[in-house]
Amino acid sequence: MQKISFAIGRQVFALFTKCVAISSFVFEILYELKNFFLQRKITRLILIRQILFTGFEALGIIAFVAVAVGGIIILEGSAILPDFGRSSLLYTILVIVIIRELGGLLTGFIITARSGTAIAAELGNMVVNQEVEALVSFGISPVLYLVVPRLLGVMLSMIALNIYFNALALAGGWLVTHLFAPIPLMEFIQKLFSEISGRDIFSSFIKSLFFGFVIAVVSSYQGLQVNFASTEVPQRTIKGVVLSLTWIIIFDIIITAIVYLA
Repeated sequence: MQKISFAIGRQVFALFTKCVAISSFVFEILYELKNFFLQRKITRLILIRQILFTGFEALGIIAFVAVAVGGIIILEGSAILPDFGRSSLLYTILVIVIIRELGGLLTGFIITARSGTAIAAELGNMVVNQEVEALVSFGISPVLYLVVPRLLGVMLSMIALNIYFNALALAGGWLVTHLFAPIPLMEFIQKLFSEISGRDIFSSFIKSLFFGFVIAVVSSYQGLQVNFASTEVPQRTIKGVVLSLTWIIIFDIIITAIVYLA
């Protein structure tokens, strides 16, 4: 019994220590944010490169997934309801499924798979190669120089890609709908916008913001936790992906509950 109590206590203490470490990391990031735009151009260059990698280079895969999802929703709906393309239920379902939920979630998953893994692996390799230690020896904050530009880049890209995903998914829905029941594009847009509320736009924006923050913070934290062994890099990368996906789903549930049930 004493061994069980000791094991539980040790696990609780380890969890508490991790929470304190992560909270300290987040507070340090928030503190360094105000110093970011006062730095030299090199940090802004990192920000631009992160936006190009996370945002611009992901346009292709985002477009493919978005159009496919929009089309699949219409196909599934038409299989259940023969007149689904002519029903007002079409627009309600598109708004609920794409704008409220799948747009942010799938964009977050794709960014985690691409940029989250890249950030964790890159920072982990920098620790192994003692580049982070070199920054500290020169009096440069690794959080300010390495983490903050990646955080801002991922958050800005997440917001833009979410809008991009939603637009293409809805366009894909219209294209497939047009095959079953030809609807003029302007009529489709007008009826669609009549179903979109301010809460839908607000929820989508807040989710993008939080998802981008979670992906960047978790990936950066895991990458910097590598302890001078190259074998830890893939382990920390995988852990960063799992934790990012977990927290994305948790925040999605929390935000949805606050916005639509409060």
